[in-house]
Amino acid sequence: MASRLQIEGDDSVLLRVTHSNLKNFATDVRFSLQISVEAVKDKLWKKCGTAVSSMRLELYDDCKNKLCDFSDDSRPLGFYSPLDGFRIHVIDLDPSSVTSGGWLEDTSLVEKYSISEEEYNKRSGTFRKFKEKMASQNSSAFKNKMSDDYMEDLCANIKVGERCEVEPGEKRGVVKYVGQAEALGPGFWIGVQYDEPLGKHDGMVKGTRYFQCPPLCGAMVRPDKVKVGDYPEQDPFEEDEI
Repeated sequence: MASRLQIEGDDSVLLRVTHSNLKNFATDVRFSLQISVEAVKDKLWKKCGTAVSSMRLELYDDCKNKLCDFSDDSRPLGFYSPLDGFRIHVIDLDPSSVTSGGWLEDTSLVEKYSISEEEYNKRSGTFRKFKEKMASQNSSAFKNKMSDDYMEDLCANIKVGERCEVEPGEKRGVVKYVGQAEALGPGFWIGVQYDEPLGKHDGMVKGTRYFQCPPLCGAMVRPDKVKVGDYPEQDPFEEDEI
């Protein structure tokens, strides 16, 4: 319920504001009781867009009962005895107002700018061109930092045909290739045939065959991920001793 207690020295009131054309518009505004109705309209114009000359104001209590119209712009707001929680309803009398037709609330009424992929690709300075440039620079910078003999030293003790274990995941298999793989990047790579289909290919990568193995059993990894030694094929049905 609206408060009818007048606090000494308090000459303002907090009112709810709604609008005839803006169905989603509702805001609380504090007004001085000393300002004129015309000044109230000027303050509301800045919030809802309705011109002062096209604005009619209605006052409602907190039970949605209409109390009066603000019919005299020269009178102070306090003349109409509004209380905290009351509502001012703005009626926009201009049929061509910016608030009419739902333009300020319904974005579906606004014509969207569109451009074809072909035209967009022709433009310079777009975000897409920026991303492509950065990706190219980063890729080139990464490759320039890696020499053609990157990780070659780690391949010294890795031989084709040796059993191995690959991290992460402790995947076991057989070394099938040791050397460079230009399609994957500078440096040395190890081709592995896993015991189980945990790989990504059959030994062919980006159109180049490095080794032969069953589908989805092949992988190309960096030497630092490979350990060679006594890594027998694991029996999935083997049970731990009790």
